Amino acid sequence: MGSRTFLIGGGWSRAEVYEPFLSAVRGERRVGCLIVDEGDGAAQFERYAGALRSVDPSSVPVPLLVPLDGRFAPETALDGIDGLLVCGGLTPAYQEALAGCRETLPALLAARGVPYAGFSAGAAVAARRAVVGGWLVDGVPVCPEETGEDLDEVAVRDGLGLVPFAVDVHAAQWGTLARLVAAVGRGEVPYGVAVDEDTLLTVADGRARVAGAGRVHLVRPGGDADGGVVVRAYGAGEEFPAG
Repeated sequence: MGSRTFLIGGGWSRAEVYEPFLSAVRGERRVGCLIVDEGDGAAQFERYAGALRSVDPSSVPVPLLVPLDGRFAPETALDGIDGLLVCGGLTPAYQEALAGCRETLPALLAARGVPYAGFSAGAAVAARRAVVGGWLVDGVPVCPEETGEDLDEVAVRDGLGLVPFAVDVHAAQWGTLARLVAAVGRGEVPYGVAVDEDTLLTVADGRARVAGAGRVHLVRPGGDADGGVVVRAYGAGEEFPAG
């Protein structure tokens, strides 16, 4: 699975969720902040840069802005970058911006020893099969409409493959655990994690470890034919296999 991967479930009240990621950044500590620019990209960059600097003043945030409907080119964009933070926003737009990177980006990160952090949308697209939004399953609501990311039916698309499980975010705050349960129960993803805001899941060496203020819910198939699942919650300091 390449370099260490840090998944943040969103939220702005606890900047220390960035600390393990920043501790893994080497070299000149230049952190590329990938943002899909919906018109306020510069302002969004300053928000993330401020959070990173508040945790580690020696870090050097670098804006990597991709226009809406644009594509990220990792081979050139990652030159001189020591850590990559894929930021938040409209998850389907991030999936589209990174759609051509599944083969190249993980390999580049691993070869160069560049750690990956994903915040909200950036965490969701780290998955092999990414839950990118939606609030309906066959027309039936499974989570609030305002969490649908401009999609109606729950959508699962190709992600980066940095982690083997699907990722949903803002779990407790937005009620998205049920969306992930639906995706796992229907067999659209092998299994998944729903990460609360201000919560970090670090994935390295086949293990996933929880830190921060909230919880991570691990959703696995129940082993029966009716789409049942098994859900277990993990808090700070707990870990589980990630393979």
